[in-house]
Amino acid sequence: MGVLVGGTAAAQLLAVLAAPLLTRLYSPEDFGLLAVYASLLGLTAVIASLRYELAIPLPEHDAEAANVAVLSLLLVGVNTLLAGILTVFLREPISNALGVPQLAPYLWLLPLGVLAGGVYNVFNYWAVRTKRFSTIAGTRIAQSLTTLFIQLTAFKLGGIALLFGQVAGQSAGTVRLGRTALASGGFSAVSWVGIKQVARRYQRFPIYSTWEGLANTAGLQLPPLLFAMLFGTAAAGLYSLANRVLSLPLSLIGNAIGQVFFSRAAEARRNGQLGPLVAQLHAKLAHIGLPPAVLIMLVGADLFALVFGPEWRQAGEFAQWMAPWLYLVFVSSPLSTLFSIVEEQKQGLAFQIILLAARLLAISVGAWIGDLSIAVMLFTGASAACWLGFLLWVGHISGNSARSMAQPSLMAFGVALLCALPVIIGTNLPSAHPLAWGGALTISSLLIGARYWQLLRKAYT
Repeated sequence: MGVLVGGTAAAQLLAVLAAPLLTRLYSPEDFGLLAVYASLLGLTAVIASLRYELAIPLPEHDAEAANVAVLSLLLVGVNTLLAGILTVFLREPISNALGVPQLAPYLWLLPLGVLAGGVYNVFNYWAVRTKRFSTIAGTRIAQSLTTLFIQLTAFKLGGIALLFGQVAGQSAGTVRLGRTALASGGFSAVSWVGIKQVARRYQRFPIYSTWEGLANTAGLQLPPLLFAMLFGTAAAGLYSLANRVLSLPLSLIGNAIGQVFFSRAAEARRNGQLGPLVAQLHAKLAHIGLPPAVLIMLVGADLFALVFGPEWRQAGEFAQWMAPWLYLVFVSSPLSTLFSIVEEQKQGLAFQIILLAARLLAISVGAWIGDLSIAVMLFTGASAACWLGFLLWVGHISGNSARSMAQPSLMAFGVALLCALPVIIGTNLPSAHPLAWGGALTISSLLIGARYWQLLRKAYT
């Protein structure tokens, strides 16, 4: 877990460090263009292999897992072809309907993104199966470096450079993962008969997990599309930056932890240790996620204006509302693989449908009122309520009580408040000098860093 999280953290640290420069090279409209493209890509790529890639770590023998991997790659190829046909004939109607007509000439990047992301995911799950976490960590860093290099050097092209960087970054590391996977002896046993057998054996993944993944991705990717359609491209860009800055470090570290959890939880379930494993992981995630979440809730708008420029202050206001929701995603999403482990894909699908419906309803009410800020507030509130319900369900299905799940969060919240105390005092002082506020923020940041160092030492001793 340390290797995988360390690689992911390094990759995201690069992205976070480059963000203040990117916001000065690109406008909110440029980020809005990227947000719309990324949303379309996310909605398409999530079903590229009909979720069969999730089954790769499950078989006992490599031969069966290799047949699942080849089946997944074949489905990625088919869906890439379908995406290509769609963009050839409907690129202008799609771009106009989304309120981003300037995207039409570059929508051919969509099938390339589907292919790059789909193939990477297949080989990534093979690496999860073989526990090659250091290799995965290396590819994450390569993806981040590739994306940032293109976006920083090609900024004169405008918002299109953001799209080029996104696609190129997705493909980085695929060859390395693929070469390692194909060297396995299991791929020599691949056959059409074997592919048909695993297609039937793991049919629950396309039947249920595909719709679950699509509903989950729609809940995440539709907001930028709807904000662009209802409030303009700049609104999508503001939301996109807030979501990017907050969700990338938290969610991708959470996903890295989730991959390790996925590789261990199946065995823990067989040994009757699933409950303690879930409780232990949730407690650690709570202590990791709450300190920065509390800090963003308190001073998000000022931080965004300071780091990214005054024109991004509203994105910081969005971040203040989004922080509780994204914290709940951080502590819950690594545990969402339980749906597959306990083979309760139906419940996973039901949760994602409820989450999607709540989000769409919240944005619709905000659009009816005609206020972007209210739309973001309602969206994040509905999302947080759904993820809180999911966390309680995880505790129940793993044999943990609601009280035992709440205690670590309350303890972590108390520690987070202590770390944020200097900022709380500095913000509420009458006529406080900006330097005093900056000093309070620095002290709080140092306290959070000290807390993380304490957690790290505890983990390795």
